[in-house]
Amino acid sequence: MLINYVRRGEGKPLLLVHGLGSSWRSWQTIMEPLAAKRSVVAIDLPGFGKSPPLAGEVSLKTLSNAITQFLQEHDLVGTDAVGSSMGARLVLELARRGGVVGSVVSLDPGGFWAGWERHVFHTSFWLSVRMVRALQFAMPLIATQARLRALLLAPFSARPDALAPSLVLEEMRGYATAPWFDGVLNDLVRASPPQGIAPGSLTKPLVIGWGRLDRLCFPRQAVRAQQAFPDARLHWFERCGHFPHWDAPEETARLILETTAD
Repeated sequence: MLINYVRRGEGKPLLLVHGLGSSWRSWQTIMEPLAAKRSVVAIDLPGFGKSPPLAGEVSLKTLSNAITQFLQEHDLVGTDAVGSSMGARLVLELARRGGVVGSVVSLDPGGFWAGWERHVFHTSFWLSVRMVRALQFAMPLIATQARLRALLLAPFSARPDALAPSLVLEEMRGYATAPWFDGVLNDLVRASPPQGIAPGSLTKPLVIGWGRLDRLCFPRQAVRAQQAFPDARLHWFERCGHFPHWDAPEETARLILETTAD
């Protein structure tokens, strides 16, 4: 199986799993501090970034299985893992399976919505991506303008005007061109709530991080996530949106390193 990945730094391995539409480049804001302490392995999920789609079913299950196979092929089973958004849900699933990953940091995982929250997520993401696709011709200019970045990325970041134009451009190109974007979005929205785990089942630390200003996965969903994973510790990112590693990179890197220190 072909999964594109980059490796930075030396030491104990640390897996990074991006969110819907993104690529490994979404982690650029925290790659340097993490790579100073760990051997960071940041992947492009199948159908995203430079990883080709897999044959067959397009689903969260397929992606979870693909990550597991990647870890097996690269002798990384049991590696500490960090996920963002959809990737955060995937690393929770791997933690639930037991033995696949080590310590886990799950940042604003999708799927813990109830009722109308599911539709808000779908509509917000769907409209944002349709706009991004329609504006691809102007994206290099939009990425350099702080006010335009703020309008475009308001659902994802509490401080989009402060983001690097290069990061914004990479992210928006990924949303527009990822062949599995629509299929995975539909599966994410239609899927049953994430399965949890019984108290006392975890053998490694699990932290669920949530932005207080998340406009895609509302903060109230953090309580449901912790109920599903009762042994997890909940960490709140103040003044952060859906991507804490964008809005509070220093705090996010510190949380990851502290959680996965053992």
